[in-house]
Amino acid sequence: MIQSETLELLEWPRLCQHLATFTATKLGAILLHNSRTFNIGDRQDATNYLPIPSTKAETIQLLAETKEAYILETRLLQGLSFDGIEDFGDSLERAELGGILSGGEILAIATTLAGARKLRRTIDNYESEYELSVLPELVAELRTYPELEQEIHRCIDDRGDVTDRASPKLAGIREKMHHLRDRIDGILRGILQRKASAIQQPIITQRSDRFVIPVKAPQKDAVPGIVHDTSTTGSTLYIEPNGVVNLNNQMRQLQRQVQREEEAIRQALTEQVAEVKEDLEQLLIIATTIDLATARARYSLWLGANPPQFTEPDSDRPVNIRQLRHPLLVWQQQYEEGNDVVPIDVTVKSPVKVVAITGPNTGGKTVTLKTLGLAALMAKIGLFIPANEPVELPWFEQILADIGDEQSLEQSLSTFSGHVRRIIRILEAIDEDENQENSDLSSTLVLLDEIGAGTDPTEGSALATSILQYLADHALLTVATTHFGELKALKYDDERFENASVEFDINSLQPTYRLLWGIPGRSNAMTIAGKLGLKQEIIYRAQDYVGGNSEDVNQVIAGLEAQRQQQETKAKEASELLQETESLHREVARKAAALKDRERDLQLSQEVAVQEKIAEAKAEIAAVIRNLQQGPLTARNAQKATEAINEISEKYLPSRTVPVKKPNFMPKEGDRIRIPKIGQTAEVLSAPNENDELTVKFGIMKMTVSLAEVESLDGEKAELSKKSKNVEAQKSKKSESKSKETPAEITSSGLAVRTSQNSIDIRGSRVADAQIEVDRALSRAIEYGLLWIIHGKGTGKLRQGIHEFLQDHPLVERYELAPRNDGGSGVTIAHLV
Repeated sequence: MIQSETLELLEWPRLCQHLATFTATKLGAILLHNSRTFNIGDRQDATNYLPIPSTKAETIQLLAETKEAYILETRLLQGLSFDGIEDFGDSLERAELGGILSGGEILAIATTLAGARKLRRTIDNYESEYELSVLPELVAELRTYPELEQEIHRCIDDRGDVTDRASPKLAGIREKMHHLRDRIDGILRGILQRKASAIQQPIITQRSDRFVIPVKAPQKDAVPGIVHDTSTTGSTLYIEPNGVVNLNNQMRQLQRQVQREEEAIRQALTEQVAEVKEDLEQLLIIATTIDLATARARYSLWLGANPPQFTEPDSDRPVNIRQLRHPLLVWQQQYEEGNDVVPIDVTVKSPVKVVAITGPNTGGKTVTLKTLGLAALMAKIGLFIPANEPVELPWFEQILADIGDEQSLEQSLSTFSGHVRRIIRILEAIDEDENQENSDLSSTLVLLDEIGAGTDPTEGSALATSILQYLADHALLTVATTHFGELKALKYDDERFENASVEFDINSLQPTYRLLWGIPGRSNAMTIAGKLGLKQEIIYRAQDYVGGNSEDVNQVIAGLEAQRQQQETKAKEASELLQETESLHREVARKAAALKDRERDLQLSQEVAVQEKIAEAKAEIAAVIRNLQQGPLTARNAQKATEAINEISEKYLPSRTVPVKKPNFMPKEGDRIRIPKIGQTAEVLSAPNENDELTVKFGIMKMTVSLAEVESLDGEKAELSKKSKNVEAQKSKKSESKSKETPAEITSSGLAVRTSQNSIDIRGSRVADAQIEVDRALSRAIEYGLLWIIHGKGTGKLRQGIHEFLQDHPLVERYELAPRNDGGSGVTIAHLV
């Protein structure tokens, strides 16, 4: 019971509602909102909100699911899609009991099967397999029954109606109805024309599934027949003329036949669904599990949160959370125009078991308790924590809290009595947990607000001290807020106690909501009263009642606070200086790069000037040769002149005299390198193996390249092993031989042609699936320089999706539609970098 109270006190249901907005399926939202019992087959969780894991293994599993969903959400273009997945749990129950499902219910099963199959394909096709393990294992258990899906779509259309192709008998009956409808329509239109003066409106309508026409009440005898209805004013009668009564009777009979046949078809489909009920229930569970993992990932991404790391209780620093923000306040700031959220730092060092937070009212002590409690709960259900990395805290078996006032007029409970009763329930839960674990220490987080308040200060302080000492012996961590000065002194008698305080600005009389560790807080009652205008003589007399020792303590605390502020100011100045230094370094690096660019441009301009001079010289030589051809044959002299010009060209062109750099670069894991062949900068994922091959990554792509194909960002080449040098030499010879002997991809005119190696056929594919296939084909087609993508003409959506994909692809320089004789608008040619 106390755990349920704690969830209410920490506003856990509100956080679950926020989390539910990130779900994609109805089942996921229901489990988070839990407006009813979550019921899929034999699985029932009748809690008031999202169930909290009872073991650390469950939390680790949920956290792994969240991390992998986070990877897919941030790496995939459109994230995970749950389109088509619906809640048909109730339909499965009725199908098992022999009921007949409606067309819409059966159609929902088919769309869910298709949506689950697409979800599985997305997870299975993710290229970085080593990053995923939990989600692929989940979807591996999915059975999506494509035959059942096809049968449903054959028999049920998109509106949930039974189709004509479901059975020849149904198609025949509907054909008869169509002809009969035409006969009735023809007879009634004839009456409308002949009796136009008696007709209220020239329309044919239906009453009780029988075709009638509206006749003016005073002229009802002009159209003999059966009156089925009257207008509100009584001026119009809806009459079934005698000439169509028998035909309407026949229509009713055919309609009943259609209903019986449709029911038989839906019953057959329902029986097929009932046969695989267990697999369909499992499908819903898996889809909902992945939806919840994705919702946790999306919520964590929205919060800018980081994954928690669970520490051991006996570690040197069991709790280390920096810049922790209250998730509900973040939501309020974003959507309800709330105030800026002030983050707090929570660092608990061993052997501390109890933290006493002191300070003035409205200073943020209670918010601090709730923030820490919510962080522990979020970690337990696999959510990331809105704090800076690393986020380190223990896995708490229980989170128990006494926060707020529990007065009850009906039960005659005072504030003090309400607090005591709740603390009693907390202590009972801790003792029960110790008995279950056979341990002297319960892995429990206890949060107590204003412990000992509501009674005589002396007795309340003594009782609070005793309770905290008991909790230090039996609970993993206790955080309590208090105004009692005696609790501040516990730190100096017992190393398991620590002080913290909330900062308060005396000048503005406003709290800063910052949490200060190691320093007890001051109530500041005298100072605040004086600032507000209370007479000084009253304040002086009150100070005499308090005594000099208390004032001395306050002065010591004030001095500690001043020293801390000075340290923080110096730390801030040092941080700003570091930022300025980094900014200066970036500026210097930018200018150095600009100088390199300028040097390269100057080099190119000099090269152009030399090339122009050489062109002029060669033109003059050509003129000399022509003159020589007209006179005596002395071309030998002209040939010598040409050779001299070529020597000048080799001597002065900068591009021809590139200095050879000694190969002394060896990439390591995490290094940034350049792949000149494709013009990309990449990150090294694995060091070179014995074959001098390494795995690199750029953007979302990963590939294995040879050490000979990469260089450092400064242009340095790597030293190859003797084995790799021999392999590279053989490849070079083979490449030259192949280019000379089998020019299969270059025509006599110098134009590239399509082959099976540089083309891909994606006709009939969905845009998302086609983009994945094209991405893989582009990687394979780098050595060919071109890729023919055969997408067909059709509606043009597939072509448009491929063009949008090629527009920003790092391997594509440009793309164009193929010539008319090579496919025209049904084929796109991608030119690779």
